[in-house]
Order: sequence, then C-alpha cells, then structure tokens
Amino acid sequence: MIKVTLDQGSTITLAPGATVAQAFEALGLAKDAPVVAARINGDLVDLSQPLAGDCTIAPIRLDSPEGLEIMRHSAAHLMAEAVRDLFPGVKVAIGPAIESGFYYDFGVPEPFTPEDLAKIETHMAELTTQDLPFRRDDISREQALNYFRSEGEAFKVELLEEIPQEKVSLYQQGNFIDLCRGPHIPSTGYIKAFKLTATSGAYWRGDERRPMLQRIYGTAFATKAELARHLELLEEAKRRDHRRLGRELGLFSIEEEAGPGMVIYHPKGALLRSLIENFERREHLKRGYQMVMGPQMLKADLWKRSGHWDNYRDHMYFTEVEGQMYGIKPMNCLAHMLIYKSQVRSYRDLPLRFFELGTVLRHERSGVLHGLTRVRQFTQDDAHILCMPEQVEEEILGVLKFVAEVMAIFGFDYEVELSTRPEKSIGTDAEWELADTALVGALKTWGLPYDICAGEGAFYGPKIDIKLKDALQRRWQCATIQCDFTLPERFDLAYIGPDGERHRPVMLHRVILGSLERFMGVLIEHFAGAFPVWLAPVQVILLPITDRTHAYAQEVAGLLREADIRVEVDTRQETLRYKIREAQGQKIPYMVIMGDREAADRTLAPRLRDGTELKGVSLEDFIQRLREESRTPSPGNSS
Repeated sequence: MIKVTLDQGSTITLAPGATVAQAFEALGLAKDAPVVAARINGDLVDLSQPLAGDCTIAPIRLDSPEGLEIMRHSAAHLMAEAVRDLFPGVKVAIGPAIESGFYYDFGVPEPFTPEDLAKIETHMAELTTQDLPFRRDDISREQALNYFRSEGEAFKVELLEEIPQEKVSLYQQGNFIDLCRGPHIPSTGYIKAFKLTATSGAYWRGDERRPMLQRIYGTAFATKAELARHLELLEEAKRRDHRRLGRELGLFSIEEEAGPGMVIYHPKGALLRSLIENFERREHLKRGYQMVMGPQMLKADLWKRSGHWDNYRDHMYFTEVEGQMYGIKPMNCLAHMLIYKSQVRSYRDLPLRFFELGTVLRHERSGVLHGLTRVRQFTQDDAHILCMPEQVEEEILGVLKFVAEVMAIFGFDYEVELSTRPEKSIGTDAEWELADTALVGALKTWGLPYDICAGEGAFYGPKIDIKLKDALQRRWQCATIQCDFTLPERFDLAYIGPDGERHRPVMLHRVILGSLERFMGVLIEHFAGAFPVWLAPVQVILLPITDRTHAYAQEVAGLLREADIRVEVDTRQETLRYKIREAQGQKIPYMVIMGDREAADRTLAPRLRDGTELKGVSLEDFIQRLREESRTPSPGNSS
C-alpha cells in the first residue's frame, strides 16, 4: 500500500496504481468547484495519472488560474478536432493556452472566414456534449514520428525531430491525436463556456521565411457569466483600439510605403509625445539624473565586446561605413558606459544616474508588429545608474518609488515580476547570485509582492518587470530594472574607492514608462482617447456661432495661448450642432460656444466633454480654471 497525503493534511492509504481521481474521491475532496488536474509532489498531472508511491497531491480546480489555463489548452485541442472534422486535409501546427484564451495554427489553402468560425464553434459545442475523454499515451519518439509521418503532419514531425527525449506523450480526444506534454481536463464536457474570437495569419514558428499559417483565436471560462463579461470587455477594447483612435484623433499613422513598424507622428500625436517627454525630463532632473545622448550607431566591435553580437544580433540592424561594420543601436547602454569611462571616477561621485530619451531600432518580425505597442523604431526613457555594490539596493528602491509615483499620476495599477537567468546569458554564477539578491532584497524592503519568471531575464542580468494594468485590467510591460555586474567588467569600468584602489561599479539598467510608443498606445486605450486636460493635445476649441463673433473668438484664442493653453478655433461654415459633434468625437476637454450675447458681455459658455454646460463665465475665471487643470501633475498631486 502507498500513503497519499492531501496538501491540506488529510492522509489515506491506497493500492499502487490507483489514480489521482480515485485518491481525491477517497479523501472526500469537497466538490464546490470541479477539479480538472493535480500536482503530485509539485508536478502537474492528469487526474487519470496512476500513483506509484507515497506522495502528496494537490487539486487544481477549474476556477483557479492554473485550472483555467489547462481548460483553455484543452479547448485548443477541441477546436483543432472540430477544424479537422470540417476541413479535411488541414495540417495542424501548435495550439497553446494564452492569457484569457487560446489559439491554434493551421495549414490551410485559404484563410478562415467569419462563417467558418461560426461552423467550427457549433461543431465544438456538439463535441462537448459527447463528453469525450482526454487520454494520454506515452510512446517512443520514433513511434510518434511514424504516426505523424503517416498522417502527413509535417509540422508535428519537425517538432518531434527537435525533441531530444526518447519518450513523448500524445493526447487523444475523439478522433483527434496531438503531440502534447499535458496535462488536460478529464473530458470535453468540462468546456462549457467558450467563444472563437478572431483569425489572423501567422508564420510557422514566427519566421517570415517559413509557411504562412492561419491562426484561430478563442477564449474559454469556467462559467457563461464570466465569458459574457469577458466578451463585453473585448467589445470595449475594440472601441478603445489605439490604432483606430490614433487615426480618428489625428495622432499617428503607420504607412506601408514608409515601412512596417515605423511610426509617423501627426501634429497632435507629436504634441502628446512632447508633453510626455517634457514630463519625463522634469521628473528625472528632480531625482538627480543627468541628461546624456548617444549616437544612433556604434562600431560592431563594441557590440561584440558587450555580448550583443553573440546574444542579440538577430534583433539588430547593421551597416558598413568605409569598410567598418557598425551596429544601429537596439539599446542605449553602451554609449552611457563610454561616458562613464571618459574620466576617472571616485566613490564620492557615485551613484551616477545617466538619463536619455534614446531612440533605438530592433529587427522585429513583421508578424508580431502591432500599432504602437510593437514597432521597429521606438524611444525609451532609458537610464543607467552606476553605483557601488553597497548602494545597489537603495538605488533599486529609488527606482521602485519613482515607478510608483509615475503610475499614480497616470492612473495605473501594476504588478511586479522577477525574471531570472535565461539559458543564453553572460557572466558568472556568483555575479548572477549577487544581482538576484539585490533585486529580491529591494522588493522585500519595499514590501511588493512579486511573481518569479524563471529564465526570462536579460542575457546580462536578472530584472524586475512592472506590468501596468489599464482601465480594462489588461497587463502591459512597462518599467524594468535590470541589475548588471557583467557589462561593467567587460568594459573595465572602475571607481577609486576610499582605500585609493580601483573597484568595479554595478550598473542598473532601468526604464520607467519603457517604450514611449508602447506607453502612448496603452495610454490612448486606457483613457479611450479622452486624455486628462494636462495631456490633451487640444484643451479648448472655440465655436463661434456666426461670422460676427469670429473676431471675439480670435481675441480669446490669443489670450488663451498667452496663458499656455492649447486652443483651436473652428470657423467653418457648418452648423453648431455639427461642430459640437465633431469636437466631442475629437474628445476635446472644453468646447466654448461663442454667440452674440457672449461677445457683447465678453463672457464664455464652456461645454465640458461630459456634457456639463457652464454659462456666463468670465475669461479670467476660465483661464484660471484651465491653468489649474493644465498643470502637469507631480507626485502627491495626480489630479
């Protein structure tokens, strides 16, 4: 007999070979939420997994984040089965769970249509009513290769040929068999609330040189009420899509003839960006940062020395000048280290905080480009802090405080992740351990909860990632703090310590907003284009009713501009109702109606964006009101 312990403490004995599901039943596990999988001594398994020896088991319920991910992965398999049934000859690629849903890639002659999605969804519903069990089969890699070759599934064959293990697992539900690590839910009947949401093209393995596949996205939830709420959020996300709003509000465009992933800022968009940049410069100077600027390209030898050539070359652009190879910078750190090396540094000089709004270029695949949030050229609010080892934790805390204050100003909540050493990296184990310790120590001192993302650090050091949450509770990568003991060693950075000897500084790489392009995209969607007054490219639009009030409107506009208020005057020969509707569509905070009465009384009739109307407001009072609302917020004053 074997001893089985529930993670909550209950213990039973069972015969060897009993399944996890039988163990849970014997333990009298409460059934307030369906259990879809389990952990045996920490390892994820199916409920059908036999127990081989003494162990501790923990249930994974459907309504938990882990349970939802497993169910969504199973929904991807269900979708693939439906597609195979409806489209004979289709080739299947990969189908993972993703945040809030799942997708599967297929090799098909023609793209899927909305009508196709409706048919697939209907057939999926039919398959759920059959309550088909998910069965795992562990076989040799050679057997799996023979099976998928016989089925003509070239994508699965390619994946199998790269797997080093001699044993692999296949999962089957109904007539569909897939290569998969699992685990999966017990049967298709557990999938009760799902929806197919979109299709898109996707290159096989993200490589534009490989075949173009067709991807179907879907989502699934534990209950229909949760699904309905999610679909409402998706509709709201469409209304807030920064690509549509960017076009409608005249902020930016991305033109095919200019090149994918290259942003062209229109006047209002350039102004919005300038307001954010000016805010950033002011806040950095207040915190003791020094402004620096580096060149757009540097000799390839420097990129080799830094490790970028070996570890990041595929994401870089290169050019040749007079027989010398140059790398166009994907990051700003190298020039900042050269600035540090330009003179002898003393321990009394440290910490040094170099800040640059640095424009970088990265070779992103065309298939992943998306509006402002994924581009090839972007600007980072990049800084590098050079400090003594004993100053590291205090500097990290300073950055965390900076992030917290800025996120409060823009109205964002956020979450924190700690990303550790990736497989492809530089530096010694001791250096990575020191860096990990510094980051963890700062997070604990600040009292921030965090998740660990194993193996997702930068190649030169671990990092803290800040994921901001927008108005729809979507998460976006924002601030990053990376602790680096390696590059200062490679570039022989040093300072003279109190003992008169050379010592090695530590370098912190950090951004607060991150990519300005991505942050602007998030900001547009967070506010649905209705920016607070201090950020609005146009704060006031004056709407003269007749030609007789045009002169008064121009006079008021001049006085507002003198007060640093951003104003436009609409003198078009259109109806007032039309002008108001257009101004509302442009999400301008204040519309000022100017008729004969206002011109005679030298007053204003402002109409707020929310529809509130004010009458008989003096010009002086209106300017004072706007000055207060236009003031760039500071920490502690984020209105």
